[in-house]
Amino acid sequence: MTEILSAPLVVEFPFTRSLGPVQSAFLTGLRERTVLGVRTDDGRVLVPPVEYDPVTANELRSLVRVAPTGTVTSWAWNPSPRRGQPLGTPFAWVLVRLDGADTALLHALDAPGPDAVRTGMRVRIRWAAARTGAITDIACLEPYGGEPETAEPVPHDGEFADPVTGITVPARLDYVHTPGRAQSAYLKALEDRRTVGERCPACRKVYVPPRGACPTCGIATAEQVEVGPRGTVTTFCIVNIKAKNLDIDVPYVYAHIALDGADLALHGRIAGIPYDEVRMGLRVEPVWAEGARHVDHYRPTGEPDADYDTYKELV
Repeated sequence: MTEILSAPLVVEFPFTRSLGPVQSAFLTGLRERTVLGVRTDDGRVLVPPVEYDPVTANELRSLVRVAPTGTVTSWAWNPSPRRGQPLGTPFAWVLVRLDGADTALLHALDAPGPDAVRTGMRVRIRWAAARTGAITDIACLEPYGGEPETAEPVPHDGEFADPVTGITVPARLDYVHTPGRAQSAYLKALEDRRTVGERCPACRKVYVPPRGACPTCGIATAEQVEVGPRGTVTTFCIVNIKAKNLDIDVPYVYAHIALDGADLALHGRIAGIPYDEVRMGLRVEPVWAEGARHVDHYRPTGEPDADYDTYKELV
């Protein structure tokens, strides 16, 4: 029986977006130690602000300044902070309704322990020493025993010098991936520089990488079939933007490759040929990474191009 594999996996990428006038004013305000909300058609003040009324869907532009003090409405203790979280020591995630606001803002509360946190407690913003126009300009919240700095929201024109017009937010997902029986067998075969798929007992199609079930017939697959190693480029793209931490010069070609004997094309990088000479039908073979469990790239075999009719169903 094939050993079932598992391994930690991290998916991480920067997400870049532009800002409209409301979000721009909100984040620029944080840089200037000013918290802005927006007033809705029914008079409520939303913090953080949104650009459209959640009830009427009307565009919102009536910005107001609220206090940096507020009241905890709900909380949860975080005993083990993770990388990139606001504080490196245990803290509480809290929903805090800032004075003058009608909705709650989520942020971290610096407290010595869960016994020091309660719903209804008063807190205030602790500003970061260096601020750039991001939610992290609020370093955290801290307990506060004084009076509200602003009892009522104050109208604000949202105008600041050098406004923030865009942000880049890192997205990260950490989890343990278990590929299951079929993909574990596929990964084990790669250690021996073999590519293995599974054949559907009904339609007889061979799927690579195997999924454990036929996506067409919906029945389990178990018969293993070795495919390749050579294959045919069915379609491709030219990559012109260099990815972070990827030691490959651009431009390069990434392609769908139908390995001989497979009924599903897999992904692979094409090298050993100028990028502008890669074409549909190009016959390729794998080049294995030294000491690795995977194919580094595919290179031309020198064979004549495959006829389109032999791979048109796999494009």
